[in-house]
Amino acid sequence: MPFGPQYKSDNKSKVKKQKTAEPVIYRRSLRLQGASSDVSASDGHEIPDKLRPKMDLDSLELAVQRLHREKLSREVESFSMSDAYTGNGSDRELIDLVRSFSRESGDVDKAEVADCDTKRRVSGAVKLDGWDLKPENVAQVVPGWIMDVKFFPTTEKTLVVAGNKSGNVGFWNVDAEEENGNHIYLYNLHTAPVSGLVIEPFSMSKIFTSSHDGFIRLMDIEREVFDSIYTSKYPVNSISGKPHDKDTIYFSEGHGVFDIWDLRAGSSSSTWKLHRSLIHTIDFNQENSNLMATSCSNGTACIWDLRKISTDKPVPLTTINHKNGVQSAYFSPSGRFLATTSIDLTVGISSGANYKDTCRIPHLNIGKGVSAFRGIWGWDDSYVYIGNMRGGIDVISASEKKIAGTFDSENMAAVPYRFDAHRYRVGMLVGATSVGQVYVCTSS
Repeated sequence: MPFGPQYKSDNKSKVKKQKTAEPVIYRRSLRLQGASSDVSASDGHEIPDKLRPKMDLDSLELAVQRLHREKLSREVESFSMSDAYTGNGSDRELIDLVRSFSRESGDVDKAEVADCDTKRRVSGAVKLDGWDLKPENVAQVVPGWIMDVKFFPTTEKTLVVAGNKSGNVGFWNVDAEEENGNHIYLYNLHTAPVSGLVIEPFSMSKIFTSSHDGFIRLMDIEREVFDSIYTSKYPVNSISGKPHDKDTIYFSEGHGVFDIWDLRAGSSSSTWKLHRSLIHTIDFNQENSNLMATSCSNGTACIWDLRKISTDKPVPLTTINHKNGVQSAYFSPSGRFLATTSIDLTVGISSGANYKDTCRIPHLNIGKGVSAFRGIWGWDDSYVYIGNMRGGIDVISASEKKIAGTFDSENMAAVPYRFDAHRYRVGMLVGATSVGQVYVCTSS
């Protein structure tokens, strides 16, 4: 879309006016500089004079996004859970169940993991030959492609949430007996793919969803509403929470823009241009939450120290390079390792000072009919779990730098490519597929 109005070249008086009208000169110069159509000052927004001098394109993009936020913030909407519900039967059982997590247990970390360090995952080793996928642990949770899947961080019940490519979010009460009532609950929240889900152990009645439609929504089960807490003209590509921080969410939008959003103030506390391409994942080191990892479609994964990021020119502590797009970058539970999954058919394991020692393990992680695979850590630093195109789950040994084993089951009808490890149940792993099926694997 061109910046500003179009003028006919055969009207000399109008050409002169164009040269003397400051807004038109500014918009014309942007176009000549090669700025993309996403970086615009359209919709009646003008760049403030104080932002114009010596502004590079990255700074310009951030400034324009701030202006659009001011406009779009007035368009934020909320709606009830009942209006968004498209599943069968009633969702009352789900509402009562999630409320019970918060009211009976309080903070799950205090009630159930009192003998562990607070807000920590449990740790433990998993026997590779002890896994099982029971038929009752397979369910169609949403229609079509699943983009993200998460366990609720509680041991009271096994509850899974998944977001799909059509903007639906589905909940599955794994422990419920089907003949005793509903156990799948489906909501229509977004008009584009769900890019991420965040469930904080501090308050499980609040679930954040992000989407390529530019919205971040908060599902508040206590109030039975979906609040739109943020909206953008750009796709929101990833979202994350930070250890020990219940008042902030972290997300990326557009091409490499990273935001820190203060939930109490309802505004952005920091915005940086970290990459020039879209950010697939955001992850924090559990041992040092100032360290953050981002994966990017330009073939890099970067590690950042949030205390040292420059506003003008952010410089990462370390850049890990792959030959093609990096789909994920996740710290191990201890924070000593970083696992990267790339569509260059490798999984990287980085360690050492600032994670500069990297080993790459060949892995078949792209294929027709599935979304990009993302390898995750389990319950210690031993293994990375990732799906493969043959329909199984490969277990990569971090110490041996190779595939240590593969879990297969006749109950897997499709290829699982997105995973989550249960925070408090060692050996419980959920995998999601491109046909809406979800598999909950358990270890004996």
